Amino acid sequence: MSQNPPLARLELSRSGIAGNFRHFRSLLKPETKVLILVKANGYGHGAVPFARQMEELGADYLGVALPGEGVELRKAGIDLPILVLTTGTEDYPEMIRYGLEPGIPDLFALTRLREELRKMGRKDYPVHINIDTGMHRLGFMEREIDDLIAFVRESPEIHLEGLYTHLAAADETQHDAFTLGQIALYEKLSTRIMDALPYKPIRHVLNSAGIERFTQYQYDMVRLGIGIYGISATGSKDLHPAAFYRCPILQIKDLLPQDGTVGYGRHGKLRPGITRSATLCVGYADGINRHLGCGNASFDVNGQLAPTLGNICMDMCMIDVTGIDCKEGDMVTIFGDRPTAADLAKILDTIPYEIFTSVPRRVNRVLID
Repeated sequence: MSQNPPLARLELSRSGIAGNFRHFRSLLKPETKVLILVKANGYGHGAVPFARQMEELGADYLGVALPGEGVELRKAGIDLPILVLTTGTEDYPEMIRYGLEPGIPDLFALTRLREELRKMGRKDYPVHINIDTGMHRLGFMEREIDDLIAFVRESPEIHLEGLYTHLAAADETQHDAFTLGQIALYEKLSTRIMDALPYKPIRHVLNSAGIERFTQYQYDMVRLGIGIYGISATGSKDLHPAAFYRCPILQIKDLLPQDGTVGYGRHGKLRPGITRSATLCVGYADGINRHLGCGNASFDVNGQLAPTLGNICMDMCMIDVTGIDCKEGDMVTIFGDRPTAADLAKILDTIPYEIFTSVPRRVNRVLID
């Protein structure tokens, strides 16, 4: 079934993305590898177009959360090594078929992978071992390291391509002592594993905040996530929005005091001075959280901020454009450089990650500049 082209769009800024990549690359040694996280549909930005630009810019690895995300990239022709951070053991045959590198959190998963590799007659398959240094989400605990070493020594099917850990609070200065403790434990445990091997795995610890704040611990590779999408843990002015969420004005209404209210539940009260509204083609099904309604957020209309008016609908929302020079078809910025995703996140008491990943696939992704 054919359908009209989507009206709303998430514009991916090639120049902004490239500038962010160069900024983080400049903080690292030339030999340090860079893994770019494109999980959750590239943090909502569109995994395939983002991955393609990362290949062009010289990224060394890509990271995804789920095997299906990696398969999507392979089917799109992406050739970079891909680390899958959250694997289901039932997905191993498909992962092996597409050359995806699993992140392994325990001996159960490693045993299941070895079984599949033996069935397929594979040797030296690359895996990355997740070491739990304090996040306590996934990963081998310190007391399990000796069993891991013994298992790997008797498993020619397994090649430890990487050893990594996840920093729980690298972006929060009040937890710096904890972060440094995580890194110290990782150094101890990863060294113990490497001393038992005849080869050297890639060691990777730092996330985006870690790259900015603990650069000296970059090891062999870093994992760049939210930073590549323009969010800095240190407030750096060197980063730029990677995406601009925009949509056109569908209709403008001139309002009279007797019109009373706008939208569902009559929550859009026409207070004195409100004389003009604009209806946009995005709603909560397009990632516009309902708590942004009723004036809690403002969107950019031709350089001026227009507050929301009334409740956010499923597919539309209204804004107050009184005194703003605009017409039907003019593009409105939901987030980008003003307001930013961080601005909306602050209103909602959340983080920019949630703002980005809330933009559904029905919103078209378009490359610009």
